[in-house]
Amino acid sequence: MTWTSRAVTLAGLVFLAHSCYSAQEHFALSSALSKRAASQQHSEASMPIDIRIEAVVATLIICLGLVLGSQTLRPVQWNVWAGKIEREGPAGFVDGSGQVERDYRGSPFGVLESRPGFVDIRKQRRDFAKWAKGNKEG
Repeated sequence: MTWTSRAVTLAGLVFLAHSCYSAQEHFALSSALSKRAASQQHSEASMPIDIRIEAVVATLIICLGLVLGSQTLRPVQWNVWAGKIEREGPAGFVDGSGQVERDYRGSPFGVLESRPGFVDIRKQRRDFAKWAKGNKEG
């Protein structure tokens, strides 16, 4: 996260903490007043609109700060992402500080190409047949 996104997120957290404190104080004040006026018909006081607005705005500011600090998104299609890996290699996944991203693992299809269960048996059988015929003649 950059210092800008951290500052925005911190400001949002401060606003959210203030709205929580204001809500708690309003609840304490309204419950004390309702105990005092127990003999009178007193309806439950709802949360003031300014506290509600502050809580919603603080949540939106926190979301904005977190989005500003997030990494760039990768393509959704695997073939686009794998093509970028094949063309650019690790150099295509360098972040803002000049280091390769920590979750770069190379080609996602490298495991498929190297596993022994993915071998062309028919091709190996033809190669063996050619080799065996070559040994019989010689």
